[in-house]
Amino acid sequence: MKITIIGLGAGDLDQLPLGVYKILKSTEHLYLRTKEHPVMQELEKAGLAYQSFDDTYESHDRFEDVYEEICETLLREAEQKKIVYAVPGHPLVAEKTVQLLLERGAKNGVEVEIKGGQSFLDALFQALKVDPVEGFQLLDGTSLRKDEIILKHHIVIGQVYDQFVASEVKLSLMDRLPYDYKVFIVTAAGSKEEVIKEVPLFELDHHMSLNNLTSVYVPPVNDDTILYKQFEKLREIIAVLRGPNGCPWDQKQTHSSLKKYLIEEAYELIEAIDEDHIDHMIEELGDVLLQVMLHAQIGEDEGFFSIEDIIQGLSEKMIRRHPHVFSTAKVKDVEDVLQNWQSIKQEEKGEERTSLLDGIPASYPQLMRAETLQKKAAKVGFDWEEINPIWDKVHEEIKEFQIEAENNSEEMITEFGDILFAFVNIARYYQINPEEALSRTNKKFLNRFSYIEEKVNQSGNDFSAFTLEELDLFWNEAKKKGY
Repeated sequence: MKITIIGLGAGDLDQLPLGVYKILKSTEHLYLRTKEHPVMQELEKAGLAYQSFDDTYESHDRFEDVYEEICETLLREAEQKKIVYAVPGHPLVAEKTVQLLLERGAKNGVEVEIKGGQSFLDALFQALKVDPVEGFQLLDGTSLRKDEIILKHHIVIGQVYDQFVASEVKLSLMDRLPYDYKVFIVTAAGSKEEVIKEVPLFELDHHMSLNNLTSVYVPPVNDDTILYKQFEKLREIIAVLRGPNGCPWDQKQTHSSLKKYLIEEAYELIEAIDEDHIDHMIEELGDVLLQVMLHAQIGEDEGFFSIEDIIQGLSEKMIRRHPHVFSTAKVKDVEDVLQNWQSIKQEEKGEERTSLLDGIPASYPQLMRAETLQKKAAKVGFDWEEINPIWDKVHEEIKEFQIEAENNSEEMITEFGDILFAFVNIARYYQINPEEALSRTNKKFLNRFSYIEEKVNQSGNDFSAFTLEELDLFWNEAKKKGY
């Protein structure tokens, strides 16, 4: 059997295409997504019979469930008879039920035919005097995601049925726009009941006149201070800095020259994390991102790669290495996740390693490298299971260092390294990150020595005026004060 889908247009009966009007008048089995439309108010007076799905909206909490029920009902009815299904506007503009019918009609042996209808967009553009050629987005208010929004475009958000949808739309927009940004509530555009109201964004859900014919229009953003939150704006800034009229320093940078800055910024970020200072974390994460953007722009300038290549590679990697999230793999715990990650990583590299210790970057900080070497060796059983032998090894290395130190031997540096390596084993046993432990000690020393400096400065004398014992008293004072 067959479903003929027609559009009721955006306005009143005078704007309805003649062909659509004839179908409405001649059909015996007419179904409406909603009867709340200016055309139906006039046709009702002429005695037009129909069934609407307005009650279906009341029986579900989610729009997805409403659309599913409408679709299944229509397909079921179409198996018995030819039916006409009428929707507001044009059937192929912002009509989820129509898309569902097109997807499922053939599978159910039902022919789905689309007839005409004026889109509400035509009337809306005319009412707002907007030319969409400048860039335009049509979004669904019932499923709006902030990452879909392109602020430099004209944005029309349809299906803003009620206060709840308007509230959700407002919250999504306020993540990207100032609370008082001017937006327009457009109801029944193109009809005699047309209403256009300009409101600040925070008042979007304060207007109860919202209904089935309501859309929200967001004008394009031209204010750079608002666009600073946009990734594309950041990319544009970096391109300008590297461009012909940009900054001489940025222009001369290479992948190699930037290496030291990436390391510096990473350590500054770690410091902000250790301090649990949110504002500093935001700033330092920005500095790390800057390094990524500069490398990406250099790659694009040289024609080798772009930021899209970086993002694509990362996205694909995350999906491949998380089969327990994006596929059917099962994991029991974090250890399973890490094992999967390593095995997938090795398979990706497609290389046979000659040693279990291959793949550890030589550029790692040496304490981190020692820890990683030990962890890899431990995976095949080359590790102590108890703490006592590890302490014995530490004491052994200390004694060996003392012997070399007494003889002022060139081997002192090697033996001292052995002490550190042995202490990394101790840290691993107690699940202590050696880099973090040393970082805390350095910070503690810095704070206590700053206290000593403060005491010395208060005395009006130089450090040379104090004995080590006197300075040590200041140190102990700092220790008691919790520095």
